[in-house]
Amino acid sequence: MDNKEQMNIVIVGHVDHGKSTVIGRLLADTGSLPEGKLELVKEYCRKNSRPFEYAFLLDALKDEQAQGITIDTARCFFKTNKRDYIIIDAPGHIEFLKNMVTGASRAEAALLVIDANEGIKENSKRHGHIVSMLGIKQVVVLVNKMDLVDFNGDVFNSITEEFTEFLNKINIKPINFIPISAFNGDNIAEKSEFTPWYKGPTVLTQLDSFANRKEDSQLPFRMPVQDIYKFTEENDDRRIVAGTILSGTLKAGDEVLFLPSKKKSIVNSIEGFNVSPADKADAGQAIGVTLKTQIYIKSGELMVRADEIQPVLSSRFRVNIFWVGKFPLIKNKNYKLKIGTLRITVKLAEILNIIDAAELNIDTFKEQVERHDVAECILETVKPIPFDPISQMEMTGRFVIVDNYEISGGGIIQEGTSESGITHRSHINEREFNWEQGLVSSNLREDIYRHKAKFVVLTSGNEEYSHSLHQIGKELEYKLFKSNYVTNYLGIAGLEDASGDRDSQIAKLGEIGRIFTDAGQIFITSVFNLDDYEAEKLKLLNENNEILIVNIGESPFDSYVPDENIKYSDIGAVVDSLFGLFKKL
Repeated sequence: MDNKEQMNIVIVGHVDHGKSTVIGRLLADTGSLPEGKLELVKEYCRKNSRPFEYAFLLDALKDEQAQGITIDTARCFFKTNKRDYIIIDAPGHIEFLKNMVTGASRAEAALLVIDANEGIKENSKRHGHIVSMLGIKQVVVLVNKMDLVDFNGDVFNSITEEFTEFLNKINIKPINFIPISAFNGDNIAEKSEFTPWYKGPTVLTQLDSFANRKEDSQLPFRMPVQDIYKFTEENDDRRIVAGTILSGTLKAGDEVLFLPSKKKSIVNSIEGFNVSPADKADAGQAIGVTLKTQIYIKSGELMVRADEIQPVLSSRFRVNIFWVGKFPLIKNKNYKLKIGTLRITVKLAEILNIIDAAELNIDTFKEQVERHDVAECILETVKPIPFDPISQMEMTGRFVIVDNYEISGGGIIQEGTSESGITHRSHINEREFNWEQGLVSSNLREDIYRHKAKFVVLTSGNEEYSHSLHQIGKELEYKLFKSNYVTNYLGIAGLEDASGDRDSQIAKLGEIGRIFTDAGQIFITSVFNLDDYEAEKLKLLNENNEILIVNIGESPFDSYVPDENIKYSDIGAVVDSLFGLFKKL
């Protein structure tokens, strides 16, 4: 059995610069063609009075010689003593970009082909932009057709200098430039006698020197939480956290962290369906995990090991996205981002630059992303999400965007960026600027109502109290009303829309709180398992008026400090405690 490692290489370059010839030569020189295929193609060319070209080998493998063009993405395989290679050649820019950005191909390195005779063309630069957008760091430039410039070292050095300067501007540090003649095989598999001035490796030697990505099992542990199951038969009180391991390994006794909630626990057992508990699980396995300390977490969280490199946690990140939606991707519109098992509201915050995939035109001034555009942009989610930059881990660095219940885009995350919350702040500034008050001031209302306005948010991290919270809110409303307070209770469930999106519910709750407190009322709501980011968002949306966040029993927060903590004994006692707070305020 062949256990050699594999590597995916993508090759790009202008259609006339010889990338297909490079691939054909690699196949021939490594003996990777089917037996007799090379001779068959040469004979075909002889019979049809056509000059033989190595580029024909790609078409021959797909029975397309007669058409003279390549019409689909080619995935060619060749071998060296070190590893097996999959080399990806995609003549259609749209198909190529769509596959690369949305994850159908996993290129770890790129070969960029330039014609030495024609020199650097606009398409060469456009393809450089594409490689940069795909986040590929290992890049080698092949200066092809050196035979047409008599293997002139000055021509090669000039192209090397000029293109290095360009690539550096788009954040690519080329590993090497190699002078080649793909048609004649110079510097492909063997050193060429015509380039004594070139001291570097051949193409094949260079390929073997590329660093391969780690196997999934060697990477840090990542498992998106698919669901949490609770069993009640025969006094079984286990909560089983279920999901599929994307990378890394997990064993009983490991301390684990759930993101973005930041809740921690220790793995008690690793379960499977109709099998005995295991001590260890690896990448690719679908498992259930029981924890030593019971914590309340939600599906969509990312489970990681506390002793390993942590993912980035940010609500603002730089991405490259391929857009296929019926309608353009526009700023300040709510979309749904899916990454792992997480579903979260996202907005387009900034467009950095765009490549029109059909024409390969680069535009830095467009205000929206059209269908078949590839855009480098900044996205912002309603609260921080965990991810790994694509250069470090692929599985947690890819996402899709849903618009009107259809997948409309896919992309890769390059890095987290600072200044999270800009979208929220911009919305609040605009809302407050346009807020038109009547003739009744807040002081007048306070004089009439004989109390201050307040937004009261009740929460708890104890699942047993989730239903009690609503009753506590209603009882408090009634007791305050009987004591002549102007008050109103509304549970978060009353704000549920067709999507059942909690993020939008929290946003609506914050806006309603702003309206009720502006009207001088005591507005009461209950939100089970409110997290740090949701609490901060409610505070931000109501910064002009007073907001009181009260935790009852076990706290759901990681680092956020609620305004009040109340122990739970029974509903009546909690209501009395809350009512006592209002007497003091």
